[in-house]
Amino acid sequence: MYIQSGEWVIISRVRSHFKFKDKIFRNLRFRIILIVMLAGLVPCTAALFGIVKFYESRSISLQTAEIQNQCTILGNQLNNYGYFEDPSSEVVNANLTQMATIYSGRIMVIDQDLKVIKDTYSLDEGKTDVSENVVRSMRGESTNHYDTKNHYIEVTSPVTEAGGNAVIGVVHASVPTDGLESSVAILYTQGGTLIGIILILLAAVGVFAADRVVRPLHRITAAIENVTEGYTDDVLHEDTFTETRLISEAFNKMLGRLKQLDESREEFVSNVSHELKTPMTSMKVLADSLLEQENVPIEMYQEFMGDIAKEIDRENQIITDLLSLVKMDKTGQTINIQTVNINDMLEQILKRLKPIAEKKNVEMVMESFRPVSAEIDEMKFSLAISNLVENAIKYNRDNGWVHVSLNADHKYFYIKVEDSGIGIPEEDQAHVFERFYRVDKSHSREIGGTGLGLAIARNAVIMHRGSIRVYSTEGEGTTFTVRIPLTYVAS
Repeated sequence: MYIQSGEWVIISRVRSHFKFKDKIFRNLRFRIILIVMLAGLVPCTAALFGIVKFYESRSISLQTAEIQNQCTILGNQLNNYGYFEDPSSEVVNANLTQMATIYSGRIMVIDQDLKVIKDTYSLDEGKTDVSENVVRSMRGESTNHYDTKNHYIEVTSPVTEAGGNAVIGVVHASVPTDGLESSVAILYTQGGTLIGIILILLAAVGVFAADRVVRPLHRITAAIENVTEGYTDDVLHEDTFTETRLISEAFNKMLGRLKQLDESREEFVSNVSHELKTPMTSMKVLADSLLEQENVPIEMYQEFMGDIAKEIDRENQIITDLLSLVKMDKTGQTINIQTVNINDMLEQILKRLKPIAEKKNVEMVMESFRPVSAEIDEMKFSLAISNLVENAIKYNRDNGWVHVSLNADHKYFYIKVEDSGIGIPEEDQAHVFERFYRVDKSHSREIGGTGLGLAIARNAVIMHRGSIRVYSTEGEGTTFTVRIPLTYVAS
């Protein structure tokens, strides 16, 4: 099926039309104005219809009662003048004509045989009227009815004989309500005009209210847009409304966090450059020393090459740790979740690190309170615990100890790594999980630390929706606690 160029023009215009309408209805200012106008229009319209309907109902009720009363008075005159025996009474006929003229209606007098003996329209005289209301009046019941479709009031009133209760006839009146309909139309017209004026006033109020609401949002938007051009030291203060105050506070927190992240990124790049450059500088110095000397003794050559090999290992370790950290930082990283026996995993970690502990004569003890199986990525989580235990060994004292414990409840399992090491000063404890952060830089370099182990451990724990905390007293030892859900919950 092919579409002609003209049809494409029509389709494009229709799409543009709906996009324009959608843009308008998504505009907050327009929505506020519309809500204010509707909030005024609905009650005003309801009030107008209510008042007019009440006026119409009340007018019909009063006019019906008045006509009913006039029919009763007229019925008494008919009885007094013996009109049903002699319908030629000029007084009665004059009253009938006068009443019909006053109400611009039609008056009929019907005898007990349901025969019309007088009709002010002179249409049904001599005919028989067997309508429901006339028959009911013949039984002594007064009736009234308002025909909403044809807009007239119909009233019947029984005429009883003098001194008795017997019905000898009926007065039937039909009165149009054209005057009332005109009054109702005028009320609707004037009410509509008043509502129009009110809508104009409400639109003005809506514009004012919308401007009051949208203005702080525009300032917030401008502040957010400024973030893309660079961070400033300014903070956002928009307390016009509770909501804008909360948005301002959240924005300031976000801006502070972004500044912190930017500073961390700059510091990280600087630290990475420094950490990677240091081994390279050492290797360059050692290599230049060998090249500048002639007939270098084999012992010195072997010593320098050994030092170069150590610097290469150190560089390799830094790169390996960086790659591990990058993999854990990467959004949407692959995580291989499976059910793992945590008791066995910890035993394997301690077994693997036992040679390092034996070099420093550090005793390692594992305490398990119950068997624990959990859903984790064994490789990443094992790396995190290995870093904690290895740090506990490296930063320990000779003849010290490392205590690893495992416990669990119905929802989490808990790992605690305690040592008798040098401890962490209180002012440094908040920073130990930062990348390349070292409490004692000289001591860390002596034992070969890269400053990334705790950052890797923290990322691995967070990846498992867990938490990690540090408690330490300088000179007495350090304790790391890890809490991980038994069942992995994906984000």
